[in-house]
Amino acid sequence: MKSGVSIRRRLLPLALAAAGLLHGASASALTLMQAYEAALQNDPTYRAAYQVAQAGKENRILARSNLLPSLSAAYSINQNRSTVEEYHIRLPEDYLSRSATIQVRQPVFSLDALARFKQGKAQADYAEAQFDSASQDVLMRMLSSYFEVLFKYDQVAFAKAERDMYAEQRKVNDLLLKRGEGTSTDALETQSRLDLAEASVIEAEDALSSARDTLQSIVGHDVDVTVLDQLRPGMRVTADELLSFEAWRDKAMELNPDIRTQRKNIEIARQEINKQRAGHAPRVDFVGTYGKTLSDSLSTVNQETTVRSIGFSVNIPIFNGGAVSATTRQAVANKSKAEADLDGQIDKVVIDLRKYYKQMVSSKPKIDALIKAVDSAQLLITATQKSIQGGVRINLDLLTAQRQLSAAQRDLAQARYGYILALLHVRADAGVLGMDDVRLLAAYFE
Repeated sequence: MKSGVSIRRRLLPLALAAAGLLHGASASALTLMQAYEAALQNDPTYRAAYQVAQAGKENRILARSNLLPSLSAAYSINQNRSTVEEYHIRLPEDYLSRSATIQVRQPVFSLDALARFKQGKAQADYAEAQFDSASQDVLMRMLSSYFEVLFKYDQVAFAKAERDMYAEQRKVNDLLLKRGEGTSTDALETQSRLDLAEASVIEAEDALSSARDTLQSIVGHDVDVTVLDQLRPGMRVTADELLSFEAWRDKAMELNPDIRTQRKNIEIARQEINKQRAGHAPRVDFVGTYGKTLSDSLSTVNQETTVRSIGFSVNIPIFNGGAVSATTRQAVANKSKAEADLDGQIDKVVIDLRKYYKQMVSSKPKIDALIKAVDSAQLLITATQKSIQGGVRINLDLLTAQRQLSAAQRDLAQARYGYILALLHVRADAGVLGMDDVRLLAAYFE
């Protein structure tokens, strides 16, 4: 709970500071922190959630008002024209009447007011939990889009490198054909692979453009892919970062904002039951009135009356056609639905948490293995170059080794991004994802 509150308290100052920070920086440069601040300022989904939260917190004041005294005042002035008939003689009488009243009413016993007070507090907490969820969501969407752009950018580079390899291989095939050492089949096969590689480059560039558009819609301005923070080549996963699944699940049960939202929804439904049942209970109010009247009626023309009263008002409902019983049963059914929704939300969070936890845990050996694969591929290139110089290997062997290195580097980048996203999803499910995570992620980037 403290984590959600901490996030929420920091979001508004960050949002207000974002505009100044972005104006001071280059429009094209976009670090992780700058992207987060821009998302808080410009993302329409987050801005809508912020306004909903602002409206929702007023429920706390509305709830308290049901237990506080109410003060009302009334004033009226009327021009009266009347006719008095006396002994068959009609005598007109015109006069001006005035009335002024002030009344204070304080609930003394009201189950309805008490239920509305508790329900309003739960509604304010519900809106707060919803905003915590929206705050994590905008951070998760921004980071996912940011990493997606980086990965698609890498994919374009890998696709171009593979295309260039086939282009070089085609030159070799053409040279061999001229010498009479090659075959047309080899040349046609290389050309076919080159054409497919050209199509892969176009596909990768389209995917990069789509990913960039998504990020730009979140941060609210154009993004230059070439100046984004880049993943550090030596990034590894340390065992200290891996908690047990049970520890993450316990955090989720306590802090996950969507689970907290459903729990508050149950409390809202519970107080709705109490509010409807209060329709059968009496209500007692303390009432104080002060009023003045002038020429209240024809018989009191030019007479001023002052009334001061203090006492209690008791309202006892007897029968209203069965509406109270019906609305109570309706509220009970809604509470049962809210409880089922909570069970469903818990199951969803636990399944999601388990999925990304397994991905996070498996990423460590996978990344370690791919780092070894990249190192081996680089050694293979060095060895192949020496073999070519010694006349043992040919250029085609070097191209094959370079293609193997490119594939290993692509898989390693994907595994690293996959680990980071899995970690973020786990922290989001646990309800602890926040601005501090952006700072921690900076250690992985340069």
